[in-house]
Amino acid sequence: MYEEFWKLEEKPFEDSWDDCYFYPSEVHQSTTLKLRYVLENQRPAALLTGAAGLGKSLLVQRLLSQLDPAFSPRVQLVYPQMPYEQLLAYLANELEGTTSGPSTPTVEQSVRSIESTLTSNVEQGRHAVIVIDEAHLVRDPNALESLRLLLNFRVHGGHALTLLLVGQPSLLPVLDRFSSLEEQLAVKCLMRPFSEEETVSYVTHRMTAAGTDCTVFDNGALELVHQISGGIPRRINRICDLALLIAFADEQPLIGAELIEAVSAELVTVQPE
Repeated sequence: MYEEFWKLEEKPFEDSWDDCYFYPSEVHQSTTLKLRYVLENQRPAALLTGAAGLGKSLLVQRLLSQLDPAFSPRVQLVYPQMPYEQLLAYLANELEGTTSGPSTPTVEQSVRSIESTLTSNVEQGRHAVIVIDEAHLVRDPNALESLRLLLNFRVHGGHALTLLLVGQPSLLPVLDRFSSLEEQLAVKCLMRPFSEEETVSYVTHRMTAAGTDCTVFDNGALELVHQISGGIPRRINRICDLALLIAFADEQPLIGAELIEAVSAELVTVQPE
């Protein structure tokens, strides 16, 4: 809607997986390096944690897209709140590349299927990767134990898969109480929000990637975007996208702090019934 007004080729603040919009902050680069080490050295497991909206899933997707095809199959579970029997059945199907029948297989059937698939996979020169997104939602001890036991599958002395646990910081005390799984983690990565300087660079990077080098947000606006968003990329995207829309509607050629304040008020205001 507002792209032509701002001389943009596309909207700059969408939740896009497009690599050109990825902003390589210091913490993003450090986290990518650690997770790449874990995967390429076929370590059993790793943890990536941080507040909602920091781009954890985007970072993992980007990393997986850069891996050698030998890292397969790649299973990503985005809804982990299920009984452990269903969890094992789901992972068995995804690893094998099949769909389940009308009834859930027994735990023994799922385990045998996983073991057979992983053995064949390793013999073909591949290494499986399992990503548990929103892992902080896994509270069932049986489900956590099932994930830990997956790490026991070894073929020819090596680990048959790497498990990536991705979730919010509430996952940390859960793992502290579940030491047998925590001890399998080769690295723990904690993502933090952007600093003010990084927020400014992030907004500039996204605008440039979308096709414009023009100054759209003045310094006061960018400072306020950081204060309001707390340096959380998802919040930055929401504030800046709405600011572009409102400024377009009002035909304002430059976005200042006053408009950002109005956007913030609009986002948090609850209209009465």
